[in-house]
Amino acid sequence: MEINLQFSIADRLRSFKCAFKGLITMLSYEHNAWIHTVATAAVCGVAFYLGLTRYEWCLVILAIVSVWTAEALNTALEFLCDVASPNFHPLVEKAKDVAAGAVLISTIGSVIIGLFVMGPYLMQLLRSALAQG
Repeated sequence: MEINLQFSIADRLRSFKCAFKGLITMLSYEHNAWIHTVATAAVCGVAFYLGLTRYEWCLVILAIVSVWTAEALNTALEFLCDVASPNFHPLVEKAKDVAAGAVLISTIGSVIIGLFVMGPYLMQLLRSALAQG
């Protein structure tokens, strides 16, 4: 196999095309990605409504990206496992479970970040609503 060390804009564009194709594949085959899409839209909508600071937006975006990255890697691992072992194998099952666990860890961490960042704003809204009504 020959390694090409020359920079090529065409090769970079092909790389982006493959990356977008991968995202479309993930959204097409992975039902949890649909849930992440809805959650991402909801969190961004609430964050916009609350008027988060730049710093707070950065934290929220990092949390969102961590979940999407974990989900993408989980999906890729599942595809590879299915090719490597089309029949049931207990180690493949463990690999898939560990990858799914990584998504869960990332999601829990993101929820905690969301509560720390948006919780005070939401509590203030709740207090204001209770005081008015």
